[in-house]
This record gives sequence, structure tokens and C-alpha cells, in this order.
Amino acid sequence: MAQITLYIDDATQAKLREAAAQRKVSQSQFVADLIRRATDDAWPAAVLALAGSIPDFPLAEELRAGLAPDPERDL
Repeated sequence: MAQITLYIDDATQAKLREAAAQRKVSQSQFVADLIRRATDDAWPAAVLALAGSIPDFPLAEELRAGLAPDPERDL
């Protein structure tokens, strides 16, 4: 397991200590969890569960009907 050194000010350290204690995890685990969440590229389960939950929601084609086509874009 890799180790890193993290330099933070005293006020931030106090907030970290309190937040980790509230969740009953170590400060290291708390920071590792934050990094995992910040770098996760999957949609949360709660968001995925919303898919299709509005039965009468129009399709993208219906929403775009009558609009001008997108202009060409320079990439």
C-alpha cells in the first residue's frame, strides 16, 4: 500500500480529525474515501435508479423536434 505526505493547515486538520471521528474511521481512511469518490467515473446507484422513473418524459428526438441542427464544431 502506498503512502503519501499531506500538508494541511491546522484548521483543516481539525476539521479532518472531527469528520473522521464522526464517521468512526481513521483520518487516512477518510482522505482515501474522498479521493476514491472524487475520481470515480461511475454514476452513483441513486442516479442510475432514476433512469426511466418518469414514464411520460419525452425522448431526446422529441425534445429536439423543430430546433435547428447543431452547427459544425471545430475539435
